[in-house]
Amino acid sequence: MMTNLFSTFDPATSLNTSMNWISVSLGIMFLPSMFWLIPSRINLAWMKITSILHNEFKILLKIKKMKGSTLIFISLFSLILSNNFLSLFPYVFSTTSHLVLNLTLALPLWVSFMVYGWINNTIHMLAHLVPQGTPPVLMPFMVCIETVSNIIRPGTLAIRLTANMIAGHLLLTLLGNTGPSMSLTMLNLLIIAQVLLLILECAVAVIQSYVFSILSTLYSSEVN
Repeated sequence: MMTNLFSTFDPATSLNTSMNWISVSLGIMFLPSMFWLIPSRINLAWMKITSILHNEFKILLKIKKMKGSTLIFISLFSLILSNNFLSLFPYVFSTTSHLVLNLTLALPLWVSFMVYGWINNTIHMLAHLVPQGTPPVLMPFMVCIETVSNIIRPGTLAIRLTANMIAGHLLLTLLGNTGPSMSLTMLNLLIIAQVLLLILECAVAVIQSYVFSILSTLYSSEVN
């Protein structure tokens, strides 16, 4: 019996070690199929998805000289998507529902963008602090607002992904715990509701990984 509802997200195991974090690397098990001589349908579908993402990120980045600049964002999308889907399987630790992992992904990206922008495009970064057409009286306030909104970007990226993953998993857990005390008719309705919620969570897993990577791409495009 769970003493705490959030114990489903507890990284500790029976050995009192955080071995559950190894599930982050479970996506590597799907990599060998990429090296087959004849690609599978899953491989062809994934190559199509990465091609679409590459074209979309390339338009946002507006960089023609730096080839392969979209690879980091495609890799970020792949990592978050694989972890989001793996967390839907029973007895697999939900890594993307923790701020530790999400901040580890968002914070280094944001810091690297800021360091690159302020060193190479200082005037461009200063111009971003005051939107075009701002009255002179409001300029000091706009600088403060833009600075705060810029600083909280990695936090909003991480919290958005964490909150969306936690909300769906908690709802599935709450409904699942009420199953033993239900009648047969209500149990059938509960199973249908759980299946529909699972489909919704699959959609959320794709959408949140896409949102995380597309926002990271937009933040990087602002420093160029």
